[in-house]
Amino acid sequence: MSKAYELTVLIHPDLETDLETPLGKVRDIVKSAGGTITSEDNWGKKRLQYRIKGEDFAVYVYLEVDLPADAPLKISNTLNITDEVLRYLLVTVDEKGRALLAEAAARKSDDSIEDAEA
Repeated sequence: MSKAYELTVLIHPDLETDLETPLGKVRDIVKSAGGTITSEDNWGKKRLQYRIKGEDFAVYVYLEVDLPADAPLKISNTLNITDEVLRYLLVTVDEKGRALLAEAAARKSDDSIEDAEA
């Protein structure tokens, strides 16, 4: 049984020109651990709040993944020794919270449609 996770990866800024290579490596790490990537979003290069490994900037990439129970530890262990990755955050998805956000967004769009019709 797999569980939904969010993985945010900060990639070394020097690799911005050829982002597909480090991203391919991250994708392979997820897939080799038995996971599947459901969505991917490149947030671009951003200034870091504080220096990480001597860098002021990083390329932020957000992935939604489905992972089996033993995969998070495997992925963490591998990302810890991956030079292209400055930092990462792997967290479980709060399904209740996500449902509430979707419900609130739906209500908001319904309200704006009613306002436009009035």
